[in-house]
Amino acid sequence: MSRDGNRVDMHVKVLDERVVSRAKARGIDVLVYAPHFVRLPEIRAQAERFSDDDLLVVPAREVFTGTWQDRKHVLALGLAEPVPDFITLDGAMAEFERQGATVLVPHPEFLTVGLEEADVRAYADRIHAIETFNPKHLASHNRRAREIARAVDKPAFTSSYAHLHGTVGEAWTAFERSIETVEELLDALVSGAPRRVERRQGLAHELRCKLELAHLSWENSYKKLDRILLSGTEPTNPRHIAYEGRFDDVRVY
Repeated sequence: MSRDGNRVDMHVKVLDERVVSRAKARGIDVLVYAPHFVRLPEIRAQAERFSDDDLLVVPAREVFTGTWQDRKHVLALGLAEPVPDFITLDGAMAEFERQGATVLVPHPEFLTVGLEEADVRAYADRIHAIETFNPKHLASHNRRAREIARAVDKPAFTSSYAHLHGTVGEAWTAFERSIETVEELLDALVSGAPRRVERRQGLAHELRCKLELAHLSWENSYKKLDRILLSGTEPTNPRHIAYEGRFDDVRVY
């Protein structure tokens, strides 16, 4: 890599030429790509396509556990096999453990989509880091996330959580070591390698954060719920034929 290779935007939802160009312009060395409702093989293919000598794209899955009304997101890196959405939290954690995945907690206790402190404590031995700044958060959410990370003694991380192109690179985790491969990122996370939680400053940054928060209106719409849940044919629905019924005992739909 042309840079030190230590700035990691730990969670983005979008990936194309514009995203890559913006990440590089913002000094980002690594993007973790985890789009909603896309199966792991496709995520891997896209990550490989957009990786180059200046930017490493790491495939990951943000799994929606629980029901739509009480879903709890868990971010998993290093998965060997696809894991569907809308399975129980315990079922997801058991599958992550079986696969030896690296498990992160994005936006804890945020609305109805984050793990509660009790959840984090219950699965503390399987969790490797907790997000303590997220552009969709209000200041109170970030304070609470830091409290949870301290309470369970887990390392922190941050990300742009970019659902919109312009948010890429607004926040990043700066490791005190070079990250040039997927394996090096996983090792840094699992080993608790020293890192800093960093973000951009100023009015433009605050506007980007507000735009990301506003984007939640569609994220939580019934139109999206109908598309995802009712057909049973969406790629990450646990009833999809690709999972061959392996998750029938832990699916919630």
